[in-house]
Amino acid sequence: MKITFYGHASLSIEVGGKHIIVDPYISANPNAAHIDIDTLKADYILLTHAHGDHILDVEAIAKRTNAVIVSNAEIAGYYGAKGFQSHPMNHGGSWNFDFGKLKYVNAVHSSSFPDGSYGGNPGGFVIEGEHKNIYIAGDTALTMDMKLIPMRTKLDLAILPIGDNFTMDVEDAIIASDFLDCDKILGYHFDTFGYIEIDHEESIRKFFNKGKDLMLLEIGSSIDL
Repeated sequence: MKITFYGHASLSIEVGGKHIIVDPYISANPNAAHIDIDTLKADYILLTHAHGDHILDVEAIAKRTNAVIVSNAEIAGYYGAKGFQSHPMNHGGSWNFDFGKLKYVNAVHSSSFPDGSYGGNPGGFVIEGEHKNIYIAGDTALTMDMKLIPMRTKLDLAILPIGDNFTMDVEDAIIASDFLDCDKILGYHFDTFGYIEIDHEESIRKFFNKGKDLMLLEIGSSIDL
């Protein structure tokens, strides 16, 4: 499983011979100016919620790749009505895709499209594939629901927002890693805007002091699990 960070909360995941894009907000992110969305491969696009900083490039990527958009029922229906392929899910539900098993789990946040229309309830994803399991939290506060995830799935990596203001901060993300029983964390949703800028060295140190590994990837960089 290969995971590439495209800035903010945007990711690419290669698993089971398939390419997945998560929450594509790339073309308007000045920090990701070197990433060309027209070169990105996508069999699926996973969307945690409907905010503009998570769906900006969905249509451009889906039109070119014919990717299946996977999200809550409201978001999937929104894109389905526009003629895109979509797969609706809801909290607690899972589906066996050709890249592995995907489960849609709770997140504590809000969700509306840029035009103000309803975007359903926000969520996160658990992916079980190629003998590696990951959790993508989406935009969320720290929540006790995270304790439920390791009761079903042993995680190899948790991808957590750490920028504060709109989501949990570094300290809450450390507690989240305890709830998730996962000490290997990929941080995201930081530095894009002034509200969510972080001190990288201090954040890594705080995790290290708790015996945990926080990875902060450069945009365009990847890790292999």
